[in-house]
Amino acid sequence: MVVVAIAMALGAAVLLLLLQRALITTVSDAADGRAADVANQVSDEGVAALKVDLAESTRASQIIQVLDPSGAIVAASSARAGSTPLTGLRPADGVVQRAEVGEMPLLDDDHDYLIVARGVEYGGRTYTVVVASSIETQRSTVTTVTKYLAIGFPLLLIVVGIAGWLLAGQALRPVERIRARVQGIESSDLTERVPVPQTEDEIARLAATMNEMLDRLQAGQANQRRFVADASHELRSPLATVAAGLDVIEPSARGQSWQDLHQLMRGEAERMRGLVENLLLLAKADDAALPMQRTEVDLDDLVDTEVLRLRQGSVDLQVISDVHPVRVLGDPLRLSQLIRNLVDNAARAAHSTVRLTTSERDGNAILTIEDDGDGIPEADRLRVFERFVRLDTSRARASGGSGLGLSIVQEISKAHQGTVTLSAQAGGGTTATVTLPLP
Repeated sequence: MVVVAIAMALGAAVLLLLLQRALITTVSDAADGRAADVANQVSDEGVAALKVDLAESTRASQIIQVLDPSGAIVAASSARAGSTPLTGLRPADGVVQRAEVGEMPLLDDDHDYLIVARGVEYGGRTYTVVVASSIETQRSTVTTVTKYLAIGFPLLLIVVGIAGWLLAGQALRPVERIRARVQGIESSDLTERVPVPQTEDEIARLAATMNEMLDRLQAGQANQRRFVADASHELRSPLATVAAGLDVIEPSARGQSWQDLHQLMRGEAERMRGLVENLLLLAKADDAALPMQRTEVDLDDLVDTEVLRLRQGSVDLQVISDVHPVRVLGDPLRLSQLIRNLVDNAARAAHSTVRLTTSERDGNAILTIEDDGDGIPEADRLRVFERFVRLDTSRARASGGSGLGLSIVQEISKAHQGTVTLSAQAGGGTTATVTLPLP
């Protein structure tokens, strides 16, 4: 309303100024024309006939005087203007001068007049034709318009304020509904969604964006809950084994049973330690970038180490190596963990053969690990990179680990600006391909 009021005040001021100027210009033009007519009559006929003609031909809003060179009135349009000159202007022949005066004491009214004086020569003498035009009507018109504007503008401002309030309220009502709905959504239940107006405008897009945000929050909450549940399950099993082993051990037992239980508990404790370390590594990857030591690493040496380990640990498994010298920039411990996780997965899935290759292509180091197992369905090749996802639902220890291996592989490859993908082989099995940029 303040902005509209300022704009209307400026507009009103300009309107009144232009109106007054236009009206005064009209009066001035009429006075100029009348002075020119009288001057022409004086130059043609002299002043003898003007005494009668001026009284008959002059309108009521004008007063005309003809002054001789000495300033004496030789003709006037009315008797009340025949005694004293209206102005002291004495222009030369053909020259027009103007003056605006206020109250004229010689007249019986308080009107303002616009005076036009024009010089004209006749018989060797210069006469002055004076035309005084009342501008009271014009000033009254401007005053009347000002009064109407003064009355109408406040009413118009009130209408604008009420209309603006109602329109703004109507426009923001969907936003208030969205705010109220969001305020009512609890963190324990993210299934509710905000209403999306059918207006297809910015507010509708805002509501749609908020619903997309709620979808992401709900998905993140579901992942978090699944993460907690799976972590609890995974940690409970080795702890239960250790607790059971401790319960059955007698203080006096020092025979073969003690050695077997000791070995069992050490294995379970080592598996639990590895699980906790993997969880901590993934937690660091969630919070920020993985802590890395950047150095040049011979990728082929890391692969040769895993090939040797796999051949010694799996007698029935054929391990084929096609390794070429490749050097990358990264953390040797993290890269070794990446290769080991992929090799262990391939060894568990393979029926008889695992193949490891390294090469360079298009400025990248390529590591592939192939197995001849049953393969991974296409629909699950992205899902297996999620945490605690295992394709075997029985959770038997013989069939797989905790479901964190491929998640760690993906995080390590991302930390090295690389990628990891899974694809199917023509004869069955799975190929894991890791791409890392060359230094």
